[in-house]
Amino acid sequence: MRGRTITLEEARSLPRWRQPASLLFLMAAAMPIAFATWSALLNNFVKEAAGFTGVEIGWLHTVREIPGFLAIGVIVLLWAMREQVLALIALGLLGAATAVTAQFPTLGGILTITLLSSIGFHYFETVNQSLQLQWIDRKRAPETLGWIVAIGSGASMVAYGLIVLTWKTFDLSYTAVYMASGGLTLAIAIFAALAYPQFEAPEPQLKHFVLRRRYWLYYVLQLVSGARRQIFTVFAAFMMVERFGFEVHELTALFLINFFVNMLAAPSMGKAVGRFGERNALVFEYVGLLFVFLSYAGIYWFGWGAVVGASLYVIDHLFFSLAFALKTYFQKIAAPEDIAPTSAVAFTINHVAAVFLPALLGYLWVVSPGAVFGLAAALAFVSALMALLIPRHPSPGYETIFARGLPVAAE
Repeated sequence: MRGRTITLEEARSLPRWRQPASLLFLMAAAMPIAFATWSALLNNFVKEAAGFTGVEIGWLHTVREIPGFLAIGVIVLLWAMREQVLALIALGLLGAATAVTAQFPTLGGILTITLLSSIGFHYFETVNQSLQLQWIDRKRAPETLGWIVAIGSGASMVAYGLIVLTWKTFDLSYTAVYMASGGLTLAIAIFAALAYPQFEAPEPQLKHFVLRRRYWLYYVLQLVSGARRQIFTVFAAFMMVERFGFEVHELTALFLINFFVNMLAAPSMGKAVGRFGERNALVFEYVGLLFVFLSYAGIYWFGWGAVVGASLYVIDHLFFSLAFALKTYFQKIAAPEDIAPTSAVAFTINHVAAVFLPALLGYLWVVSPGAVFGLAAALAFVSALMALLIPRHPSPGYETIFARGLPVAAE
């Protein structure tokens, strides 16, 4: 069966562990093993190895997001290889780059290896999102995506748990931990490439640039979501290190609690999206994030302590886990052949702000960290207003509340 191409219908006769959903679950576990470890050690590693401040950490994340902005290049790569192949190559690159991260303890070295690992991460995420929407039945999509989030959270939790238990006990080095986690992700990518056949979705994907007017709300939500998420990704954990002096094992313990909560909650969130719809789920997420970011700002404006900061971090990430509702919204309104190219376009749109925002906000951070989180709160408010434009039952031709079931146009 190795190397053979089979349809999704034919795949149902395979053993359960070799079916498309199982491959999605395996990749969902493999990616966080490398990425979660990289994230857990990053803030302490760059501070100890290269003396990073908010300015340098802002530039690092700007470099990290460049491949996300260029995710549209996936369309070109799909001329030469299948999506499944590209996903596993990108996953392997993420693992390999993570494995050697500690070998480059300078500003230039850290930025270079971050760029390589980011290419793997963002190209994998772009193609993986496309495969999820093609391989998962629409009726079961919210619940299945919830399980994918739970599996990813579980893998992150295991990675973080091992760091918490072994970092000080065995006096581990950054080199050993990065090598182990990155190497394991690389090994899983190689196994998946050898063990699974090539799955063929029923609808051939367009392999050119696709930008349709009827998807405009999806594009806007992606743009604002990317800007808001960057502030969380770059500065929330850095705040715990810079303001409250969290060490590696303490920050990792926070991540561990965070992903444990997400692992338990994600399947229920998937069911909730299926029951209440994407509009209600996204409005709930964005309003919750509005109050979370205002509370982050309150840490600096009112001097709240580490317990408040840690609690907000967990709540913050719990709201973010509802973001898969945006995926299912697109799945419901998209033409089947648009999924792959639009996933690439959407990923690029999501990272427009990510290219310049971390670096610019790094300078604002050294002046007023509270203002950085205040900006994030404003973006969450805008997202909530835009989410209200999603119909209760979106479909092709009924993408927004203004469409009123008009015929689907070519553009």
